[in-house]
Amino acid sequence: MAKAIEQNQSTLDRFIRILAGGACLIIPSYVPVAGWLMLTLLVIGLYLIFSGLSGQCLIYKMLGFKTCK
Repeated sequence: MAKAIEQNQSTLDRFIRILAGGACLIIPSYVPVAGWLMLTLLVIGLYLIFSGLSGQCLIYKMLGFKTCK
């Protein structure tokens, strides 16, 4: 049987990540940025949204850190 993925983010942490990820995706639409910066914001934004929706942060997992109880 497959092992369930344990969440390591609190609800507030997840909410902030989703908002910040959305901002990273929207900013290049309104502010002219260099191509490399647009790609960087895209990658960061997608990571933040994915981790916020899943409740699992790979960086937290590597560091053994949790924001949820």
